[in-house]
Amino acid sequence: MSNAKTKMNKVRNIGIIAHVDAGKTTTSERILYYTGKTHRIGSVDDGTTVTDWMDQERERGITIVSAAITAEWDGHVINIIDTPGHIDFTAEVQRCLRVLDGGIVVFDAVQGVEPQSETVWRQSDGYKVPRICFINKMDRVGADFDRAVQMIADRLGANPVKMQLPMGAEDLFAGVVDLLTMQAITWQDKLGAQREYSDIPAELMEAAQAARSEMIEKISETDDDLMEMYLEGEEPTLEQLKVALRKACIANDINPVFCGTALKNKGVQPVLDAVIDYLPSPLDVPAVKGTIPRTEDEIERKPSDNEPLAALAFKLVTDPYMGKLTYFRVYSGVIEQGTRIENTSKGKKERVGRLIRMYADRREEVKSVGAGDIAAVLGFKHTFTGDTLSDSDNQIVLESIDFPEPVISISVEPKSSSDLDKMGEALHKLAEEDPTFKVESDESGQTIISGMGELHLEILVDRMMREFNVQANIGTPRVSYREAMTKAVEKVDLRYKKQSGGRGQFAHVTLSMEPGEPGTGITFENKIVGGSIPREFIPSVESGARAAAESGVLAGYPVTDVAIVLYDGSYHDVDSSQMAFELAGSMAFKDGFKRGKPVLQEPMMKLDVTIPEEYLGDIMGDLSSRRGNIAGMTQMGNAQVVQAIAPLSEMFGYSSDLRSRTQGRGVFTMEFDSYGEVPRNIADEILKGSNS
Repeated sequence: MSNAKTKMNKVRNIGIIAHVDAGKTTTSERILYYTGKTHRIGSVDDGTTVTDWMDQERERGITIVSAAITAEWDGHVINIIDTPGHIDFTAEVQRCLRVLDGGIVVFDAVQGVEPQSETVWRQSDGYKVPRICFINKMDRVGADFDRAVQMIADRLGANPVKMQLPMGAEDLFAGVVDLLTMQAITWQDKLGAQREYSDIPAELMEAAQAARSEMIEKISETDDDLMEMYLEGEEPTLEQLKVALRKACIANDINPVFCGTALKNKGVQPVLDAVIDYLPSPLDVPAVKGTIPRTEDEIERKPSDNEPLAALAFKLVTDPYMGKLTYFRVYSGVIEQGTRIENTSKGKKERVGRLIRMYADRREEVKSVGAGDIAAVLGFKHTFTGDTLSDSDNQIVLESIDFPEPVISISVEPKSSSDLDKMGEALHKLAEEDPTFKVESDESGQTIISGMGELHLEILVDRMMREFNVQANIGTPRVSYREAMTKAVEKVDLRYKKQSGGRGQFAHVTLSMEPGEPGTGITFENKIVGGSIPREFIPSVESGARAAAESGVLAGYPVTDVAIVLYDGSYHDVDSSQMAFELAGSMAFKDGFKRGKPVLQEPMMKLDVTIPEEYLGDIMGDLSSRRGNIAGMTQMGNAQVVQAIAPLSEMFGYSSDLRSRTQGRGVFTMEFDSYGEVPRNIADEILKGSNS
């Protein structure tokens, strides 16, 4: 086997993903400690973690920016990405899943599968990322390993296979029983660095044997040879079980489940072993597919250093000391320091300055980065999230990363004229980093920033003030409304004619418009036959219609989900121009939209509110007063989880309101669900406000 292949065999690109507060960052910190990358264990509560290095992360105890860290374990290189769990930072999770080969999904042993765990699991399903599960916080009051595993099966539709049994729970949690080797593993030293193996305690033997039989049965179901052995009553060897389990895990047929307590330093090393034993190396992942620029022919690149270069930029970070860092994943070929490569998404050349391997807050320069690896480069000028990097003479464009549209906006105003330029630069840099953060000016010249939620914008503003030293006043949050039509308009016939001495302007378009499928945006189809409008004027009609849709018709909000078909028109040999057809396209769109029974739409949010039983009536009444629809309720221990859909406009400040109604015991998560029609009486108020 070639050296390059051996090297790639020993690489794992994994993400640590979970619901907010399940213990992802604590788990990452333990992994760094046990792999020898840090010499002390960081704590989220003390604000001393390595991966959460931003001030805002340490103060809030949450992960905001996914940190990429390289660690080594058992002769393997593990690139770990610690992703945020908060739904406002869903783009961070999404872009990391795009470049990962496998994931560790962390669950809270008390809460089990939480709302955000479901979202992340679904996102991982979308990218077909193989996962192992770690049931964390086994030392907490109410920890229940079996219940958590059952929830993974029921709520996520997964196939969890217990690889361990916990020895005790809550404050009696002592270690785990390894069902493959049938040994007990305990951690006696305070930092949990040394594993101690012993015989399984007699009182656990029966349960361990039953769990092992179930594990062997589930693994055998995925492998014909093992199934035959199982049916004949033969016991597979340890090696046979591991090989079959690896294959099933990579095929996403099985999710091996482990347990422990990262905070108390118990159970992390077996998870690291599992990353190496069961999660894929870059060689186990299908060859990456892309297209050749200009021809759009599909090609693929195998994970090899000898193939032409194909890499994907998945993240930008503005470092206050070093400048712009671009994280990338190399799928094939090699990126070398000092060479020139092609950004095929932009059609621009980039020079590879300093190549850097990141150890969270520490950096190490490297000369080259090969296939299957993740690293960062300093000094790229044109490359942003989702861009493809390749050889100039062997170009490929990989599939980019799709991000959701922002749902909430606020205005920001610099406090002094000296802050004005600084603010523009700061917002520009933050928008480069985060594809779900948008910056624009409204008609009055005010700067409007938009994002995925209140917390998202709060943190970006905080970063602007601290990292870029900008003083600014912040306006009240505003909802990103949309305009949509509800009725099809079969014929919009518009003639644009202007005579002003000399050459005139003439354009005539006939089009139809109808409501599009949700999420399709504005679609434009050209059905002109026989050249009634010359081909060179068609794009002008489309850009005119799209420009009108952007600035809205009812109240200046963007129009969404409209299908336009251009099917007739006429032109004048002398007076027709691109500008005339652009104006005609814009006017026809506005005319048709007004006739299509337009309505205002608002972002509807999916809520999961977890509260003690006694507050149920009050909370449900409050949600109804916020125009919320209760979609369901689930009992969880002595708490109730209320699922509801409510308009974002009614949910501002909900976190503090919920805390005061439940004496600080209620928690909720909220994520964008869809756009829904605004009730007429509220729409009238909004329209009055925007037109006044």
